[in-house]
Amino acid sequence: MPEFRERLRAWLEENLDGPFAHVRGQGGPGREHEAFEERLAWERHLAEAGWNCLGWPAEHGGAGASLDDQVVFHEEYARAQAPARVSHLGQELLGPTLIAFGTPEQQRRFLPKIVKVEELWCQGYSEPGAGSDLAAVATTATLDGDEWVLRGQKIWTSLAHVADWCFVLARTEPGSKRHHGLSYLLVPMRQPGIEVRPIRQLTGTSEFNEVFFDGARTAKDLVVGTPGDGWRVALGTLAFERGVATLGQQVGFRRELTALTELARHNGAAEDPVIAERLARAWMGLEVMRAHAVRTLGSQVPGVAEVSKLVWADWHRSLGELAMMVRGPASMVEEDAWQRLYLFSRADTIYGGSNEIQRNIIAERVLGLPREARQ
Repeated sequence: MPEFRERLRAWLEENLDGPFAHVRGQGGPGREHEAFEERLAWERHLAEAGWNCLGWPAEHGGAGASLDDQVVFHEEYARAQAPARVSHLGQELLGPTLIAFGTPEQQRRFLPKIVKVEELWCQGYSEPGAGSDLAAVATTATLDGDEWVLRGQKIWTSLAHVADWCFVLARTEPGSKRHHGLSYLLVPMRQPGIEVRPIRQLTGTSEFNEVFFDGARTAKDLVVGTPGDGWRVALGTLAFERGVATLGQQVGFRRELTALTELARHNGAAEDPVIAERLARAWMGLEVMRAHAVRTLGSQVPGVAEVSKLVWADWHRSLGELAMMVRGPASMVEEDAWQRLYLFSRADTIYGGSNEIQRNIIAERVLGLPREARQ
C-alpha cells in the first residue's frame, strides 16, 4: 500500500499541472457548473492512465484494487484537490450494480463506456410524491412490443442535463403497491419524450433537475434483474452509494474545518467560548466519522449505510451553521465559499435519503421496531 500511495501521489502531482492545473479544486456539491468540460477531459485523461474504476474486477475493465488501495486513492485524490468527478454516478453506482445484477450483454454494452468516461449517467429515483420514500414510486413503464414506454416525473435528478443515460426505477405491474411491481430500467436521455428542467437552488446554481417522461422509450432487454425485481436492485445501488468514496469526502470535510478554524483564529471568533467549543466538537465529530467509516468499510451489516449517512449529513450541516457564526453578520450579505457551504449543506440531510427515512429504516429493519403508521 505505501508503494501504491507514493505512485498515485506522484502521478497526481505531475498531472494536475500544465494543461490541467486550472481544474484543481473545481466542482463538487453546489458547484457542479464549474469547468465542466475541462473536468470531463481530466477524467478521460485519468481513465487513459488506468486510474478509473479501480475497485471493479479486471474482467470488467477495472483494476481489481483492494479496499485499502481504493481508500488510498480517494484520500490522495481529495488531498491533491483534484476536481470533483463528473461520472461518479456511472462509476460508483450504476457500474457496480451492473456487475452485481446485470446480464453479460448489459455489462458488455455499458461498462466499457463508463470506464472510458464516454457515457454519463444520472439516477431516476426520487419523485414529487416519492422523495426519500422510494417505495412510493408512481412513474410507470408499459411494455409495447420490444420497448418499454415510460410516463411520469422524477425530481432532484443530479446532472440530468448532461447525462446520456438514466437508471430509472419505474412501476411495471399495474395496480402494484409499495416495493412490489417495480423494475430497474436503463433509459437513454437524448430522445423525444424526455424533458429536463433545471431547479434553481439557494446557491443560485442548478445541478438538480426535474425530468419528465412522456412516452420515452427504452429496449425491452434493458431491465436490470427481472421485471418486478427493481426494489432489490435499487437497494443494491443505494448500498454502493456509501462505499469507499466517503473516505475521500471526509478529507474535503477536514479541509473545510481546518480553514474555518484558521479563520476563527484570524478574526477573533475563536475567543468566543461557544464558538471555540463548537470547533472542538466539530473536530471530535470528524474523528468519530472516520473511525466509523474505517471500522465498517466493506461491511454488509444492515443499517451501516444509514448510520453513515446520518453521521456525515448532520455533521456537515452543523459545519455550515458554524461557518455563519464564525463569519458573523457579514455572512448574511457577502457571497463567499462559507455562505455557499451554509446554503447547500441544508440539503445534506435531505438528498440521498432524508434523515427521517434513514432513522425509520434503522428502527424497522435493524432494531425490529413497529413500522411507522402510513396514511
